[in-house]
Amino acid sequence: MTSIIGVVRTGLWTLLLMCSLALLTLPTLAQTEDPAVSLPIDQDAQDDTFQAPVIVDGHELFVLRGSSALPAIERVTHVQDRIIEIAAGSKSKTVEITYEDTDLGIKILADGTEISLVTQADAELDQMDISVLAALQGDAIRDAVLAYRSERTDEARVTGAIEAGMWTIGFAVFSVLIIWLRRRFKLGINAIVRRNFAEVETATNAQVQADAIAALIRFGVNFILLVLFFLGAYYYLSFILLAFAETRYVAQILLTYVTEPVLNIILGFVAYLPNLITLLIIGLLTQYVIKGMRVFFDAVEAETFRLRDFEKHWINPTFNIARTIIILIALVFSFPYIPGSDSAAFQGLTILIGAMLSLGSNSVVGNVLAGLFVIYRRSTSMGDRIQVGEHIGDVVQIKLMETHIKSIKNELISIPNAQLMNSEVINYSKKIDGSGLLLHTTVGIGYEEPPEKVEAMLIEAAHRTKDLKARPVPFVLWTALADYAINYQINAYTTRGASIPRIKSDLHRNIMAVFTENDVQIMTPSYIADPPEAKIPPKAWDGQLAHMDDT
Repeated sequence: MTSIIGVVRTGLWTLLLMCSLALLTLPTLAQTEDPAVSLPIDQDAQDDTFQAPVIVDGHELFVLRGSSALPAIERVTHVQDRIIEIAAGSKSKTVEITYEDTDLGIKILADGTEISLVTQADAELDQMDISVLAALQGDAIRDAVLAYRSERTDEARVTGAIEAGMWTIGFAVFSVLIIWLRRRFKLGINAIVRRNFAEVETATNAQVQADAIAALIRFGVNFILLVLFFLGAYYYLSFILLAFAETRYVAQILLTYVTEPVLNIILGFVAYLPNLITLLIIGLLTQYVIKGMRVFFDAVEAETFRLRDFEKHWINPTFNIARTIIILIALVFSFPYIPGSDSAAFQGLTILIGAMLSLGSNSVVGNVLAGLFVIYRRSTSMGDRIQVGEHIGDVVQIKLMETHIKSIKNELISIPNAQLMNSEVINYSKKIDGSGLLLHTTVGIGYEEPPEKVEAMLIEAAHRTKDLKARPVPFVLWTALADYAINYQINAYTTRGASIPRIKSDLHRNIMAVFTENDVQIMTPSYIADPPEAKIPPKAWDGQLAHMDDT
């Protein structure tokens, strides 16, 4: 109920505002009684004189020419005043138009009163004989006087009042219909949205709110109804003013302000229909081609079609690139058919947007190009374990702008593709010769230990480590003869690149166990002096941790 009252109140305020503007306009018209004063003046380019139309009750009768001594506006004002004076001075249904030849031209008289003087300049302006022009202007004056009198009779005023009453009844019915439609649409939209979006709302755990969608649709419908109501009120006021002769000119102005733009829009839309049909055809063809490409790439992904040396993770990026190219080609073909595309403003806006994009998107374009190289250069694929700088992780997504990797600590790291292109990338998942990755670690052992024994212990530790291959056999390298120890490097192959941190941890654990079993002290990372006893665990751990109560 409150919403209905609000709509009615808004409509009444709008109608009151329009009536106030119309009443404020009437005194001005009554004082001047010259609707032509506010009209623009057209300048004659040939002799630098002016011309203006004679208008009575909103109807243009004919055009008069002025001179430097008597401007067209003043001449037109005198003629209009005389016509209105003659028309208002009598209620007769006839008027006698007579003509009188003078040295200056032909005078036109109405009931013996001079109305206008047709000069040779006027005849030259209309490009006809002066007598013919005088007869035509006389007929126009006669019709204007008779029309002025007939529209101000008691019968005409009663007819205008009846017409105004009918328009008022029609506007009341129209307002009630708008209010009824608003209520009906509100109930119908709520029911439809709740019925169609209830399952979606449940499935997405209330992420899609049916009430919000209904409110958005209601807002759009209410806006359309409000626009229709304001248009109805505007035309209602115009037709009310049009029913009476005194306000008819104001009504014609109001109708011109709205009707002309609306008609221009409608006519422009009708004239644009061929271009619109062309755009629709281009859009449908583009959509059809894109769907065909999608079917083809889906078949490639399902291995129905096999493309030589075409990797599977290239499918979606290649489809997106091809789709972008097709859309750009369609835009090029569509550009000439876009409204206003040939205007200087549209072209200037296009140049401005292009300049802004070119100046502000250098890094963006660089990352996009780097992303294409990352996708197609075969060095990095989805699921690979890679190392970029200090970051190690599995590739989870390669985008045009950035690459996402999941670190070994389960962190999502976003690396710009430009950085990926300019950095050294270590790929632990790519197979080179079939042997796998060569995992290695270094220990320092004193010079007193037999090197053969140390090498055997390191190889034994490698054999004990899970996921290190027995073939090719592990081997030991001497990496340095340090001050106090020999640095031995154990090397073993593995095909588990994604498990390197665990494998290396197990290898270190097994090296410690083997060296402890053989009473050999590991001197890495530094050595100061030989202790009285070797720094090795004296006995095996019983598996129990000490507690405060035990101490």
